[in-house]
Amino acid sequence: MIMLLRIDENVVLKQLEISDAKDVFQTIDSQKDYLGRWLPFVEYTKQLSDSEKYIDSVVNAPGDKFEYVFTIKKCDEFVGLIGFKDTDKQNKKTEIGYWLSEKYQKQGIMTKSVEKLCDLAFNHLNINRIQIKCAVGNSSSINIPKRLGFQMEGIERQGELLSGNIYTDLVIYSKLKSDYRLS
Repeated sequence: MIMLLRIDENVVLKQLEISDAKDVFQTIDSQKDYLGRWLPFVEYTKQLSDSEKYIDSVVNAPGDKFEYVFTIKKCDEFVGLIGFKDTDKQNKKTEIGYWLSEKYQKQGIMTKSVEKLCDLAFNHLNINRIQIKCAVGNSSSINIPKRLGFQMEGIERQGELLSGNIYTDLVIYSKLKSDYRLS
């Protein structure tokens, strides 16, 4: 059963399926410069099969490695991805990763989508801690956890290798279930 999470009257999160590969690939392929500035996987996404392999690894992950990943759709059009990654079930913690098509920026879509995933994690998946890592210069991404009351914990120096063999520092934000109840 595919999970659907309604964000508002126009935006829905739909659990990722193999049939989404074409939309994912075409969006990445048509926005390589924009998305590739902050997302290391963009330079390795060269053909449809690359997106298919990624989605297959998510959809068919073994039960203990399964992560919820969702397409973001606005008015039934694919606009980005959001999901959990590196979930540690024993310690009840996870990370949220996300990206959004350039023309859908600054509409509140990602902030509302992250908020919905926090609700899912804290109220349905028994998670106690969520973290978000953002490249230091990526202010659009950084503003999302700030808006949602995440606490800045520090900088992971040279935490991610970007295109062109350039390392970027990552700002680490976290929110605890006890923080969530307060917000």
